Amino acid sequence: MSFIVNNRIFVNPGFEEDFEARFRARAGEIDKQPGFVAMRVLRPLGNQAPYMVETEWRNQEAFRAWVGSDDFKRAHANPMPFEATREGGGIEQFEIVVSTG
Repeated sequence: MSFIVNNRIFVNPGFEEDFEARFRARAGEIDKQPGFVAMRVLRPLGNQAPYMVETEWRNQEAFRAWVGSDDFKRAHANPMPFEATREGGGIEQFEIVVSTG
């Protein structure tokens, strides 16, 4: 059964391109992690909605191993400026109960 992690991030106006570029620059790096299945960065269509970074893992243990990895440290080593994001987001974790497609 797969494990999903969603990270909701409210990006302030003017920082959207930089935010998206950071993910494009590292595209493919997370793919090398054991147990990684997929990642999607979702751009909000409403001005009040957060970006959603969704990762799918074989299980929670694989996700936790990535969080403790050097790749995770590299991915988060150079954060965006403080004023680029605002409060209200956060991480949510799920197990898939039903999936189609």
